Amino acid sequence: MNYEEVKKIINKKNIEFIDLKYTDLLGKMRHLTLPVERFDKKLLEDGEAFDASSTSGMKSVASGDMVIIPDLDTGRVDPFWDKPTLSFFCRIADAETKEYFHLDPRGVAKRAYKYLKSLKIADEALFAPEYEFYLFNELKYSNSDNNAFYYVDTEEVNWNHSIKLEDFDKKGNIKIESGDGYHANPPLDLYYELRNQMVSIIEKNGYGVRYHHHEVAGASQHEIEVLPQNITVAGDMTQLIKYVVKMVSKQNGLIATFMPKPLYNRPGNGMHFHQLLKKDGKNVFYKKGEYADLSETALYYIGGILKHGKALTALLDPSTNSFKRLVPGFEAPTAMVYSKGNRSAAIRIPKNFTSEENKRLEYRTGDPTCNVYLAISALLMAGLDGIENRIDPRANDMGPVDINMEELSRDELNKITHAPSNLSDALDELEKDNEFLLKNNVFSEELINNYIEKKRNELKSIHNRPHPYEVELYFNC
Repeated sequence: MNYEEVKKIINKKNIEFIDLKYTDLLGKMRHLTLPVERFDKKLLEDGEAFDASSTSGMKSVASGDMVIIPDLDTGRVDPFWDKPTLSFFCRIADAETKEYFHLDPRGVAKRAYKYLKSLKIADEALFAPEYEFYLFNELKYSNSDNNAFYYVDTEEVNWNHSIKLEDFDKKGNIKIESGDGYHANPPLDLYYELRNQMVSIIEKNGYGVRYHHHEVAGASQHEIEVLPQNITVAGDMTQLIKYVVKMVSKQNGLIATFMPKPLYNRPGNGMHFHQLLKKDGKNVFYKKGEYADLSETALYYIGGILKHGKALTALLDPSTNSFKRLVPGFEAPTAMVYSKGNRSAAIRIPKNFTSEENKRLEYRTGDPTCNVYLAISALLMAGLDGIENRIDPRANDMGPVDINMEELSRDELNKITHAPSNLSDALDELEKDNEFLLKNNVFSEELINNYIEKKRNELKSIHNRPHPYEVELYFNC
């Protein structure tokens, strides 16, 4: 859209406020709201000033004078505000030059796409994240010097694993048994209409939805899958979808969480990244007759991701809670191999996408605590490194592995690289292996260092706290 087109929307919809959204280094969406009278060409040229040093991870020797400038193509009427409000995603820019601020995550994705096109490998990098989340009726938590606890609850699950009188809700519906939630049907699936509301808003914002359904966990776990979008759009789409899920839930008296492992001994929330490259409209990952109909380009792309898989974990699984999801017994995708069917593999080639149009790979290790702009950019940069250096996964013990990992001998297992088992080790890997991210200044050393510093501070804040279960184990020692 251009300025005049936006002004027409403002007049037609009687817009009263302009909301400017941007994303900090750790992936949190933030916003600033202006009266509609402030929307003029000067705003588009000069942006709106803000204190970047007060925003998580943005502190820099160059961050004294920053502005946010709305991207007019992202303009949408926000459906959740009482006052008519037009919302825009923004880029963070230098106040003087108006160039992208090098610590702006959204700018990283733009630079990654520019780098892709410069290599002439493809002109589209398409991503389709899967969005898994829980819906809870109640949340309580506290962390202080003398107590630490959390409590969540949902009407949908049978916590006791058996049928009792109390398992019937006020409408007489039996609740979902543990682990039996996958594609649960109404009336067990209590929130299908809520997901319909979410999907309706997502589609009205221009993003195609493949489907939605109840996920595996009986404790009200859900999933929305979307159609692939270019890397320049996929980050904005993800931020909007998380916003929609949380706001629709709030309006209906529920609490949504994308936390990777909110419940002990129940399935976690992943964020699987479907991805493919196209050039002149043709899928460069497809070659009929090869393993899973994958082209040589696709194999090298896979090889790059798996080679850098340990470092990628720091960006795609960036919380201490992430590694409570990546444990055996829950289809944990920790093995740095590829496969057509093995769900413990970091990369799966979905069997249901067989045509040239849809051939893709699915990176399964990531989760929703990631900064999506950094995540998709890092995946693309790792894949491009694999293509440039012809990293063949078949020659580097990276698969294909289509049998159950538990059936492999110890010697065979020892040949397979696995994702780090904790955030500290993942950050160490990123410190050692990040040159592939720095190509063409897509990422910067300062961004990576700031990111690692913020994450190490999170680690410190958790490591020195007594855990509630430690009291049960050791109080009477």
